[in-house]
Amino acid sequence: MTTLELTLQIITFGLALWLGLYLIRRNPGNNRLLLAGLGLAAYAAGLALDLLVRYAPEPSLAARLWDWQRPFLILPALFWLGLLILLARAERSWHDRLRRQPRSAGVVIAATIFFGLGLSFILFPLAWLPRLWLLLGIGGDLILLGTAVAVFDAFDEGEALLPHFFRSFDYALLTAVLFGGQVALVIIFNTGVTFPMLLLLLTTIAAAIIIQVFASAAQALADRVAFSPFPQIQQQRATLRAAAEAVQRVDDHLNLNQLDAAEFARLTRRALSHMGNLPRLAASPLTRLPLLESRLRQRDVTPNTLSRAAELKVMLSESIDRLKPDEPEDFGVSDAWRHYNALYFPYVVGLKPYSRRRVNREDMETAVRQALRWFRAEIPQRTLYNWQNAAAKLVAQDIREQSRQLTKKVTI
Repeated sequence: MTTLELTLQIITFGLALWLGLYLIRRNPGNNRLLLAGLGLAAYAAGLALDLLVRYAPEPSLAARLWDWQRPFLILPALFWLGLLILLARAERSWHDRLRRQPRSAGVVIAATIFFGLGLSFILFPLAWLPRLWLLLGIGGDLILLGTAVAVFDAFDEGEALLPHFFRSFDYALLTAVLFGGQVALVIIFNTGVTFPMLLLLLTTIAAAIIIQVFASAAQALADRVAFSPFPQIQQQRATLRAAAEAVQRVDDHLNLNQLDAAEFARLTRRALSHMGNLPRLAASPLTRLPLLESRLRQRDVTPNTLSRAAELKVMLSESIDRLKPDEPEDFGVSDAWRHYNALYFPYVVGLKPYSRRRVNREDMETAVRQALRWFRAEIPQRTLYNWQNAAAKLVAQDIREQSRQLTKKVTI
């Protein structure tokens, strides 16, 4: 293996590992990002094992590493197949994705085709086609695919991608070069490429990337230990981290006034699903609504990332309350209650009716216990999902009407 080939494979390893971990960390709980990230991380492990096989000091070690490597070259295909199934079953159709994001959708289709061809050549090699370049080509396809998935996720969430994406990439590159570069210099000027030094180089690069990508989670864990006697400080630091994360994701260039009703309703639906997660809600484009800014001014609150998120949560809660039928009861099962029930209990109360975790019903209010029993016994999960979509349109319409009234007042 030439120096150029070795360098290219190490760079591809680092890129695939970083992008895979970035996708997993970008939106925890999103199965599409999880599958794409696991596929890239598995492929990075396969590339590392391929390198170690070439420099193994003993044939027996090389054979063991070779046996470990093959599954890591197959796993990305399985993860990507699962991802394509999830994308096909997503709430927004591929037709809509192609219409709104033709370049990204085209990248997914083309890269998927070349990824499949490259994998087939790995499993059934051709004598005239170098294996190394096949591995690098598949890695490039996976990186394109992962980037396209990140674009789709940012679009679905109504967030900006590039600031958050490039910050993570720059920090990962800096830490990998800073720590891995020291090992590389020792290899170049002293030891040469040996199995122990190559293993040290790969693990150092991997550790540097992992630490960078999961730096926020690591800081939160360290704070829980260091500031366990000082919960107020711990909470304040968590708030500052959440604000710093949200600032990178907010799309300041999105003109909410020019969105059609369907797109505004989609963004409202996303915001409703993040009501229990203030950092995620802070990245919603709805935090830039003029209506929200007006509400903050009326209460003499300084507009910032977290105050906007908190006010958006209050505004959404008020719109949900307006869906409640004008009846004295706190819970009902008639058709008039369905939209209120579909949003209030899961998003305002935080009820997870289909969770398999054991729930302590004794601590619940009577209405919440009744709602939990009703959801589980009579309402299929898909039906609740459809009700939530319909209710989100009503909430979006309510917010748009309030925004129009504000615009009329300003005009007058």
